[in-house]
Amino acid sequence: MYLMWSRILSSHVIGRTTSCWRSLYTMQVKTREFQSLFTEGLKGLAEVFEKHQHELRIAGGAVRDLLSGKRPEDVDLATTATPEEMKHMFQSAGIRMINNKGEKHGTITARLHNENFEVTTLRVDVQTDGRHAEVQFTTDWYKDAERRDLTINSMFLGLDGTLYDYFQGYEDLQNHKVRFVGSAEERIQEDYLRILRYFRFYGRVALKPDDHEPEILAAIKENGRGLAAISGERIWMEIKKMAVGNHAAHLLELVYTLDLAQYIGLPPGGDVDELKRVWQNVKHHSPKPMTSLAALFHCPEDVEKMDLRLKVSREEKSLALFLIKYRRELRKTEDESNSLKPFTDFIFDNRELDTQSKVCELLKYQGEDKLLAELSTWSIPRFPVSGHDLRRMGIVGKEIGDTLQKLRDIWKKSHYCMDKDELLSYIKP
Repeated sequence: MYLMWSRILSSHVIGRTTSCWRSLYTMQVKTREFQSLFTEGLKGLAEVFEKHQHELRIAGGAVRDLLSGKRPEDVDLATTATPEEMKHMFQSAGIRMINNKGEKHGTITARLHNENFEVTTLRVDVQTDGRHAEVQFTTDWYKDAERRDLTINSMFLGLDGTLYDYFQGYEDLQNHKVRFVGSAEERIQEDYLRILRYFRFYGRVALKPDDHEPEILAAIKENGRGLAAISGERIWMEIKKMAVGNHAAHLLELVYTLDLAQYIGLPPGGDVDELKRVWQNVKHHSPKPMTSLAALFHCPEDVEKMDLRLKVSREEKSLALFLIKYRRELRKTEDESNSLKPFTDFIFDNRELDTQSKVCELLKYQGEDKLLAELSTWSIPRFPVSGHDLRRMGIVGKEIGDTLQKLRDIWKKSHYCMDKDELLSYIKP
């Protein structure tokens, strides 16, 4: 990775920070990941903005990922052009625009060479209520960076590879620190969801589980009640990412320590000790978010209350209820040579499409690494006897179902090894 950096001090008075000067760090980025972003679509987009003399830079999370040596999945772009100017530019160039829902917040989505590009006008928040912001467009990159949540998300990257870093985001990224831009309390009060975003990014960036700045935790505790007004869907998106990230057990424990659980749908008095134990089991096995979170729940009623607040998917709710019901009930046998059998029998008897996936999550929860590896390669065998076979033997009506069930039980005891003739031999003429 090729990186050069220099520091430029610009003598402009800043707004909501404690310094009297704007401090801009620049660095030249020429990495393979950065170069790979330049598809025909992005090149074409850049030409349009250059022609009309408007600046265009990569913004936010994509910059953070590139500086971490990762190729970003999504690339958000920022510009000095207003939405009206962008629409005029794109129409003149014959570029299709889609999804105009973001236009009032300054975002225009352009489609070039079968790629979608979200481009957002630089803006400042002129009024916020802790959930939404009334914005005003600007051409000042510093002001746009200043309104963002975390320093590591406030950087811009020019298409020539120049990094623009006003709040030491690159330094924080290098030092694995997660800090708010300016005042933590002010940033949180602009959008209370930033509390959970802080936890999520802490799990992605920090090396140690408990290396928070005390003033940040104090601001979170003081403003936690603001999460009550945030929609369940937005909260759930953050919790899901936090629950599978690094330090998940520590961060979820912190949710309880800072008295946040009551506002975000997690059960009061959640079983944090169980969560810590389960996290040690699952953290190396790519668990589903609900696999970790289920450890907090004492009973099905906890899941129902969570669902009312967070509006989780049917599959997610079903998994939580499954894990609560079977985490103690469905376990391996004492016979080491046959310890997987309770799980394979359960899958065979249940016959629902997602049962094997749920049982795999259960084995992660229980810390059964060996059984998980075996079950992951196990295929549900095909029962060799059908109702048609029984009718040919003169069995009719309700007796067909009863007989099939008896033969299934025999087949399970044989470890699914008997063939059709062997099973049919159990039917008395």
